Amino acid sequence: MTDYPFVPSDIALYRRMQSGADALMDQQTWDDLLLPAYSAELARETSIFGQQELHRRLYAASGGEVSVSADRVRGLMADDAARVQLLTATKDLRRANREISETLFGPALPSSPRWLPVLGWLPLAFLASAAAALGMGWMPMWIVTLVLWLSLCAIQMRYHEAVQEWGGILDSTQLMLRAHSLLPWDDAAQAGKLNRRLSRSLMSGMPGVAEYSDWLWLQNVRHYFRSRDVVRENIGFLRASFERVAVLDADLALARHLSATPHCWAEQGDAVEMAQVVHPLLADAAALDFGMAQQGVFISGQNGVGKSTLLRTVGLNLITARAFGFCYAARAVTPLLPVYSSMQNEDALGAGESFYMAELRRGQELLALAAQRPAIFIIDEIFRGTNYLESVSAAAAVLHALAQQGRVVVASHHLVLASLLSDCLQPWCVSRRDGEWQLSPGILQDTNGISLLSERGFAPAITTKANRIHAWLSNYMAHPTGGEGLPLN
Repeated sequence: MTDYPFVPSDIALYRRMQSGADALMDQQTWDDLLLPAYSAELARETSIFGQQELHRRLYAASGGEVSVSADRVRGLMADDAARVQLLTATKDLRRANREISETLFGPALPSSPRWLPVLGWLPLAFLASAAAALGMGWMPMWIVTLVLWLSLCAIQMRYHEAVQEWGGILDSTQLMLRAHSLLPWDDAAQAGKLNRRLSRSLMSGMPGVAEYSDWLWLQNVRHYFRSRDVVRENIGFLRASFERVAVLDADLALARHLSATPHCWAEQGDAVEMAQVVHPLLADAAALDFGMAQQGVFISGQNGVGKSTLLRTVGLNLITARAFGFCYAARAVTPLLPVYSSMQNEDALGAGESFYMAELRRGQELLALAAQRPAIFIIDEIFRGTNYLESVSAAAAVLHALAQQGRVVVASHHLVLASLLSDCLQPWCVSRRDGEWQLSPGILQDTNGISLLSERGFAPAITTKANRIHAWLSNYMAHPTGGEGLPLN
């Protein structure tokens, strides 16, 4: 079965429809930590119902809800027979090609118009006038017949798009109710009965009959209004059905994913401890031991060593622990805190926002989030869009403020930040040895920014000159002399 492709805005609708949902992540964090690709991998072979529930949990689930859902998923993984039975009952959910949470959880559906009963008499009046016109041959009766025929056509055209759109929504709703009726739940019979009430007659499915009954008898328009009334009258049951079916489909997706993926169930604690943690989207990912006490960490490392990948690995696993209760690690202890990031700020020329302005905007957003609740902030190379001194100064001020209210995991090439923030961030240096990541206390000693010039094919003269300038600048920063003697030649 091929899954119907839904756009991200459709998948996010259910979470946005939850009036009481308190998001524990924002859109930039979602993009920074590659959660679009991760959620797509997680939701393979999963209907729109399960996709929307997985999305909601990634954004908003925490605490007791996660503990309960983790127990359900573990139960499904331990009982193959029950899992197969549930998969069989819910397999047709993947045929749903409309998002229905907006219909069920959005504004109330309008009542049917008072003139709806007239639609049943209009076709009869048309047939009677046509018979009279044929029998009497009277021109005024032909005019009446024409007016009635045009009225039928006008009604059909007026409601054509609404009927088509509602038909897709109704199909998905009935697929949900059918799955509900096949599940071992106490109200399964009620779901089946409601499903039948929403169906059209068997005659309407016969070739040629549907077109005839629709255009002459307006069966599609009448069914549109009648079924909409049924949905409105049973909205409470339909909402509960959606939530239960979506939760089950999401649990089945997680059980399927975890059965084929190394993982551990995270323990709750104040510190962050992850043994042999990996990123699930990276094939043959190198495992790493990562730890962080109640204070944050400053991570340094050579260019290309994988600092950004490390940040994404830690950030993603913190989110899966908070949302689902597991990590891609041998063992994990995590606090159930929101995670926010600043890794991929971009300029927006259309809005007149430069790269540095985008960084400043994100810094303000993180400070506002820190003022609302304790959180973990994942930050990569903050404030790169201005000169070195201002970059270091602004970064030190913002990072220090964030660390006072939450926990900060930051990677930067500005090594001086490690000493400026030593009261709140513990310095760690990341390196690779024999293809494996290693974290050790301290800051980077052997930088490689200039040595990469040679590796990338720059002329030896360029590399030599760069080394001379670096040596001069290092001496100047330690013993300023006024700027004379810069070795450009």
